[in-house]
Amino acid sequence: MADQTTKTAAARDGAEYWKANIRIIIVSLIIWALVSFGFGILLRPMLSGIAVGGTDLGFWFAQQGSIIVFLALIFFYAWRMNKLDREYGVEED
Repeated sequence: MADQTTKTAAARDGAEYWKANIRIIIVSLIIWALVSFGFGILLRPMLSGIAVGGTDLGFWFAQQGSIIVFLALIFFYAWRMNKLDREYGVEED
C-alpha cells in the first residue's frame, strides 16, 4: 500500500513539474514572438519615430533587439529550470 502511495505522489510531482516546465516555455515563446515578430515587423511603422543608436526603434528591434531578447530568454530559461529542478528534486549532480 505504501508503494502505491509513493508511485501516486511521484506521478503527481512529475505532472506538476512538467506543467510548470511547459508554462515557462509558453511564456518564453510568447515574449520571443512578441519581440521578434511584433516589434520587429508588425509594429515597426509605429516605432519608426523613436530614435535609438542613430536608427529607428523598429529597425533596432528587427536587427538587434530580438537577438538580445532571445539570448536573455535562454539565460532566463536555464536559471528558472535549475530552480524548478531543485524544487522537485531532479537537479543534476
